[in-house]
Amino acid sequence: MKQKPTLRWAALRRCLAARQSDSPLSLKQLSLGITLCLLTMGSYAQSLVDDKPSNNTFSLAGVVICVDPRDEALVQQAAKCLQQDIEMVTGVKPSISSGITQQPVIIIGTLASSSLIKAAGKERKLPLTALQNKWEGYLIQTAGNRIVIAGSDRRGAAYGVFELSKQLGISPWYWWADVPVIKKKDLYIKKGVTLTDAPKVKYRGIFINDEAPALSGWSKEKFGGFNHLFYEKVFELILRLKGNYLWPAMWGNAFYDDDSLNIKMADRYGIVIGTSHHEPLMRAHDEWRRYGKGKWNYDSNEVKLKEFWRGGMQRATNEKIVSIGMRGDGDEPMSRQTATALLERIVKDQRQIIEEVTRKPASETPQLWALYKEVQDYYDKGMRVPDDVTLLLCDDNWGNIRKLPKPDETPRKGGYGIYYHFDYVGGPRNYKWLNTNPIARVWEQMHLAWEYKAREIWIVNVGDIKPMEFPISFFLDYAWNPDAIGPADLQRYTERWAARQFGAAYASQIADIISRYTKYNGRRKPELLDANTYSLATYEWEKVVDDYNELLKKATAIGQALPAASQDAYFQLVLHPVKACANLYEMYYNVALNKAANAHDLPGANIYADKVKELYANDSIITAQYHSLNNGKWNQMMSQTHIGYTYWQQPNRQSMPEVKYMTGTNASRLPDGGEKDVKVASIPASVTGHVFYEVELSGVSIGADHYTRAINTPDIKWQVLSDHGRTGAAITPFPVTAKPQKPGGNSPHLEYDIYTFGKGEASINAYFSPTLNFHNTAEGLQYAISVDDEAPQIISINKEDSNVRTWEKWVANNIIIKTSSHVISQPGRHVVKYWMVSPAVVVQKLVVKTGKQEDSYLGPPETRLNRD
Repeated sequence: MKQKPTLRWAALRRCLAARQSDSPLSLKQLSLGITLCLLTMGSYAQSLVDDKPSNNTFSLAGVVICVDPRDEALVQQAAKCLQQDIEMVTGVKPSISSGITQQPVIIIGTLASSSLIKAAGKERKLPLTALQNKWEGYLIQTAGNRIVIAGSDRRGAAYGVFELSKQLGISPWYWWADVPVIKKKDLYIKKGVTLTDAPKVKYRGIFINDEAPALSGWSKEKFGGFNHLFYEKVFELILRLKGNYLWPAMWGNAFYDDDSLNIKMADRYGIVIGTSHHEPLMRAHDEWRRYGKGKWNYDSNEVKLKEFWRGGMQRATNEKIVSIGMRGDGDEPMSRQTATALLERIVKDQRQIIEEVTRKPASETPQLWALYKEVQDYYDKGMRVPDDVTLLLCDDNWGNIRKLPKPDETPRKGGYGIYYHFDYVGGPRNYKWLNTNPIARVWEQMHLAWEYKAREIWIVNVGDIKPMEFPISFFLDYAWNPDAIGPADLQRYTERWAARQFGAAYASQIADIISRYTKYNGRRKPELLDANTYSLATYEWEKVVDDYNELLKKATAIGQALPAASQDAYFQLVLHPVKACANLYEMYYNVALNKAANAHDLPGANIYADKVKELYANDSIITAQYHSLNNGKWNQMMSQTHIGYTYWQQPNRQSMPEVKYMTGTNASRLPDGGEKDVKVASIPASVTGHVFYEVELSGVSIGADHYTRAINTPDIKWQVLSDHGRTGAAITPFPVTAKPQKPGGNSPHLEYDIYTFGKGEASINAYFSPTLNFHNTAEGLQYAISVDDEAPQIISINKEDSNVRTWEKWVANNIIIKTSSHVISQPGRHVVKYWMVSPAVVVQKLVVKTGKQEDSYLGPPETRLNRD
C-alpha cells in the first residue's frame, strides 16, 4: 500500500534509530535534541408553538399585529420585525393595526404607554403586576386566539416579541450568519400559556473593536462604512440576543460624528450606547484627532479637554452609560508621574460637566469607571470614585478576570461590572482571526463574576462580530440568567444552539464539532502557533494533526448531509474554522518535519517543503471560499492576517513559514513507515479499581477529574467542569466563594491511586487554568499536594502574575504549571492527594515525574488503567 504524502514523525524517528551506530547520541538523546531544537442552558422558555393543529392550539393564519401608535418607538419597530419574521416563515405578511378589529391578534405594548395592554389587563386576567418595577421584564400570554406581549418597559416588550420570533423558527443569526428560515404554511400557538421573564444582569452588551481590516473593509463595501444602515443590523442582532448595550467601532471611527442618524437608530432600537474604557464622556477616541486642540494632558490642557468632553455630553441625548476617568491618548497608559489626586480631580470635573449638561445630579446618569490595565493599579493604591459609579472590572485581555469584589465588601450603589475579551490586539500576540473561546472557560470565569456579585454590566470585546457568533450567543444568554446554565448544562446548551441554526437531526454531532474546535483553538491561539508548538519526539504533533483532520472529516460529512439552504450558514458557523485550522495545523506540522529532516539528513525534506507550500496556498483558497458565500455577502470578513507573525502585532501581509530544500536522493524519498514504541506496564492482577500507572519508569499522568475518591464537606463540594481545559475536563471546589481551607485530615481533597515500579525522588507537575489572583492577596490562589501520608505542601499558582513575562507564558500556553518535590517510598500502590486551599482554583491535570520525560506542550497523555 502506497504511503500517504503526509509524512509522519514515526517514520523519521525510525530512520534516526537506524543510525544509532553512526552517532554517539542515543535515540532518546537525538529525539530530545530535535525537540529542543524545535522548541521555541439548563432552563429554557416554555414552548408557545406547536407543529400541528389541535383543540389546544390556534392558527396564526390571517393574524393582525396590534400596537398603540402612541407607544414607544421600539415597540413599533419590534412589531415591524415580527411582521417580517412571520412573512419569512409563512410567506404571508400580516398587517399592523392600531386597534383590535379581528381575531387572531398579537397585541404588543408596554405597561406605561399602551392603551391596548391596559385594556387587555382589565378585560382578562393578565398578571401584569408581576412586571411592575421590573427592568426589561416581559409577559407573553396566549388565550382564545390571541397573544398578548407586555413589557415592563420598551426593551421588555421587544424581548417578548423576539422570544416569540425565536420560537417561530427565526434564529437571531438569520441575517448575520445566513441561518435559513424553515417555511411553514401555518403556525399554531398553544392556548393557555403564560410566560414571564426578565434579565439578571442589568446591562449586557458587545464591543465592536479591532475592526480592521475585516469588519471595516466589509462595512465600507456593503454599507459605506459604520453608518446607521450598518448599526441597524447590529442593533437588531443585539435585541434578538436579548442584549441592550453597545460600545461602537472606534478605531478611526466615531459613532456620533460619522453619521448623525446613528444616534436616532440607537433610539429606535432602544440600545444603550457607551464608549470604551479610554473614551470619556461619550467622545470617540478619533474625535480628539479631528477636533482636539493641544495635548491630551489634563495638567496642561484642562480648558480644551473640558470643552471637548462637554460637547460629547451635549450631543449624546440618547440612553447611555458614560465612561469617566482618563487614560493616555490612543488607549495608552497615563504617564508614570500621574498622581491619584489628579485623576480624582478629573473625575470630579467630569461629573460636574454631566450635571451641568443634564441639569440633574450626576448620580442620575449611569456612569462607569473601567479598571483596565494600569487604571486598576490606581484603584489598588487608593483612588476612589463616587459610590453611584459602576466599577467596571476587567479581564487580562485573555479571558482571565483580574479583580473581583470580596464577599464581605460593602455593596456599591453603582455595583460592579465586567469587561471581557473574545478578541484582542496586544501582547503576547494579537488574536483576531477565529473563535478561540471555549464556552466552558467563559462560563467558569463569568460564573466567578456572578457569584462575587459583579452584576451591573457585562460587556465583551467581540472584534468583528463574525466569527464570534457562538460565544456571543452564549455570553448574552448567560448574562440574561446565570442561574439557568450550570456546569453540567454547557453541552446541552451547545446542542440546542446547533439545533436552532440547523435543526435537530445533526445537532448533537454539530455541537460536538463546535466544542472540539474551540477546545483545540483554545489550547493555543492560531496566531501563536508555529512549527515548534508541539513535540515531534512524543508524537504530539502527529496526534493533534490527526485530531483536527478527523474533526474535519466529521464536519465535512455532516455538511454534505445538510440541505442546500443550510450550506452557507454551516460553512460560516462550523465548517470554516475546522477546515482553516486543520489546514494550518498540518502546514506547521510539515514545517516541523522539514526542519527535522534537514537537521539530520533524513528522507523526505523536499516533500515536506512542497506540502507546506500547498497548504499555505490552500489557506487563501479557504478564505476565498468564505468570501464567495451568498454571492459575496461576506467578502473581506475573513481578511485578517494570521500567518507570519514575528512579534505581537499582526503582519501587514501573510508570509509562508521558512522551509529548506535538500539535494540528493534522500530529499524526495519518503521514509519507511514507523510505529510508535510504547511499553505497556505490567501491573499485578491483585491491583483492582482504576489506577494510574507509571509508563517506562518515567511517570504517571492523571486527568484531574478522574479521581479515585473525592472528600467533600457539608459546605464544599468538588465540581467537575466538563470539557474545560486543554485536553479533558477539569475540577474545582464549589462554591467559588468558599472560605480558604487548611489542608489535612478530612478537609476537602481529591485522592488518586497510582502504581509505580520504582522508588525514590519524584516531582508532581500540576496543570491549572490560568486564573488570576483576583483578590490581590500576597500569597495568591493556593492549593496543596501530598503523596501518601506526607504533610501537604501549600503552593501558590499565581502570586507571580504581576511579572509580565510569566503572565505572557501562562496565557500563551493557556496553562499554569506548578511543580512540587516528593519521595516515593517503595514500588507499588500509592495515593496522590490534591487539597483545596483557595476557592476558584481549577486543576486540569497532574503528572508525577519519576524519571526523565520528553518535553511536550500538552504534557503526557493519561495513563489510567481500569480494573473494576
